[in-house]
Amino acid sequence: MAFSKKAVTGMRDILPAEMEVRSALQHIIRETYSLYGFTEIETPIVEHIGNLTSKQGGENEKLIFKVLKRGEKLKAALEKLSASDEEGSESLTEEGLRYDLTLPLTRYYSANAGSLPQPFKALQMGPVFRADRPQRGRFRQFAQCDIDILGDASNLAEKELVLATSEALEKVGFSKYNFYIVINDRRFLFELIKYAGMPEEQAEDILIVLDKADKIGAEGVDAELKDMGISGESVAKLRDILDNFTTDAAGVRAFGDKIGSDTAKAAADNVADIMESIANVEGRSISMKFDPTLVRGMGYYTGTIFEIKTEAFGSSVGGGGRYDKMVGKFTGQDVPAVGFSIGFERIMTILMEDGADKLIKSRNKEAWLIEKNMPADKLGDIFNKAIEQRAAGKQVLTVWMAKNKKFQKESLTEQGYSEFKEFYIKER
Repeated sequence: MAFSKKAVTGMRDILPAEMEVRSALQHIIRETYSLYGFTEIETPIVEHIGNLTSKQGGENEKLIFKVLKRGEKLKAALEKLSASDEEGSESLTEEGLRYDLTLPLTRYYSANAGSLPQPFKALQMGPVFRADRPQRGRFRQFAQCDIDILGDASNLAEKELVLATSEALEKVGFSKYNFYIVINDRRFLFELIKYAGMPEEQAEDILIVLDKADKIGAEGVDAELKDMGISGESVAKLRDILDNFTTDAAGVRAFGDKIGSDTAKAAADNVADIMESIANVEGRSISMKFDPTLVRGMGYYTGTIFEIKTEAFGSSVGGGGRYDKMVGKFTGQDVPAVGFSIGFERIMTILMEDGADKLIKSRNKEAWLIEKNMPADKLGDIFNKAIEQRAAGKQVLTVWMAKNKKFQKESLTEQGYSEFKEFYIKER
């Protein structure tokens, strides 16, 4: 079989110019999050298949890259599968590539909680994998940047996540894209279904339809709900409340009062308090909007959920929420947890299309052109001088001098080198 130069579909090679921007973006994010007390950890890209298929990851569980068993284990599994004449291949896998960073984090915390500070403020950056349909800003291998707080049941955790995430975006110049944070509470969603008199056993399917509100509009949502067999009276009652709310903190409280249940009022107090606290932060302009149709697809969310929106991109460029029941899946004892993830690739897509070079710190970049066959002693002197310059903060590239120096310098200028020195065997 011939070698293929192309990267695997949905994955890509990253050229130096983009890599420099990616590194600069990651540096700004890391530096900002560290100022808020988040400490960086790392988890493996390969996870136990049982963890990945535990009905916590929503639609992403359909997009898992599964890893086949190897050697004798694979042979035995194939023989068993053939003998049983069953369809499916679950028995052929033990592991898979992680589809996000949250599930590995909860496994990590469950295994290491005794050695970690409480509450634990975690920062993770790394690749994740989904067998998705590639499109603008969406790949099958992509980077995520997550911050999470485990062990804090109060919404102080949510407030810190919002402040840290928005500050990181502001520092990379994302304010020009008028980004804003959409907020909701998952408890509202189930109370809405009860309020409208819809069958609670159809809750998950109803939420899938609600989650498409920004794509198919109110009429599309109503039509799909009726196609599911939901009564016109229930659909009308739901539409009435969804068409008559405001997106500010006062609107959240009014929304909770209209539903009327204690759970809805508690959710309203939670969301409104977060919004009011953030609004009172001086020197920051963080736009937050309440949206009761925000669902987020992960099955592990239990309370507050958020998404970052901007007109510069058709879908969200970040999101997260509270997942208080997930650690308990591993340990049998629930631990409050909440996280926020920046959509690194989508933000990179926007920045690369518009002014990404502003992220790269300007520094003196010198190229030293050395005549070929330079004697070892003289070459050592040149290296020593280069080391001194690098210690002073200059970027120094040492390269052999090409025959066509004009073309060589033009090429190096395109790479950002603005100063040149030439070294010859015999001084000229």
